[in-house]
Amino acid sequence: MRVKILGSAAGGGFPQWNCACPNCRSLRAGTFRGKARTQTQVAISADSHSWFLLGASPDLRAQIEATPELHPHARPDKGPRDSPIAGVVLLNADIDHVLGLMLLRELQPLRVHATKSVRRILTKDNSMFAMLQRGADQVSWIEFMPGAQFSLLSPAGEDSGLRCRAIPLGSHFPAYVSAPRRSQLHPLESSLGLIVESSSGKRLAFMPAVPQIDKNVLKLLDLADVILFDGTFWSADELISTQGSGQSSWDMGHIPVSSAAGSLEKLAHLARPRRIYVHINNTNPMLNEAGPEYRKVHEAGWEIAEDGWQFDL
Repeated sequence: MRVKILGSAAGGGFPQWNCACPNCRSLRAGTFRGKARTQTQVAISADSHSWFLLGASPDLRAQIEATPELHPHARPDKGPRDSPIAGVVLLNADIDHVLGLMLLRELQPLRVHATKSVRRILTKDNSMFAMLQRGADQVSWIEFMPGAQFSLLSPAGEDSGLRCRAIPLGSHFPAYVSAPRRSQLHPLESSLGLIVESSSGKRLAFMPAVPQIDKNVLKLLDLADVILFDGTFWSADELISTQGSGQSSWDMGHIPVSSAAGSLEKLAHLARPRRIYVHINNTNPMLNEAGPEYRKVHEAGWEIAEDGWQFDL
């Protein structure tokens, strides 16, 4: 299984368009010891030819153009529009996780895997997503149940050899989902992590939004070969201290990296998996490669994802 990290930032990217925090300000000034990042997006493939997206970020078009493996092919039998992107797996209905689907509306056959709740939010309450249904074979929606294993198939039904299992992590739907609709949805389908297993038995854990770490999560991470884990905020009060108001990381459904209750401490015993932080907010001080937070993360055996990374499992 080949894994490509196309984007590694939280919603808004880094720098964020309306933010003048110390990180964003110094990056724009050219004095920051660190790199710009687009919004979190991962692509996986069993054969390096047919690719599946984990989520669909608002930055997806630029991420595709920056990745030659995802460029379309020109084939005599299919014409000039033949993308190697075969499908998408959605883990929630957050704007920064699904908006990129609108960029894939150009009549390209796709399979979109989602829970029943996420599918209902997107197709019943948002008229724009009807653009994905202009043709009979444009998008095939494949519903999966949390906890059940499902295969990633091409639009033609060919088995990729990749198996997935979605893990319930949260119980809150995005704020834009109306209260009446929320009452009709299953809370365990609101925010998920994903375990992807290759035909060789190698496992990738993709968990960009983790509100807490319980025994089940610990067990799954301990069995993984690589984990891409929620690195949104360094501290629980990061937004409050940066902008003078806002919610804590816990309120927003993200366990912080630091403190006794944070992921660095909670996952310190993990010895087997390669550990990589993704979904990093623009305010997070560990983005500063000259700072103590950056050093602390690396000394603990973690890596901080950058756009363009790839590895094989």
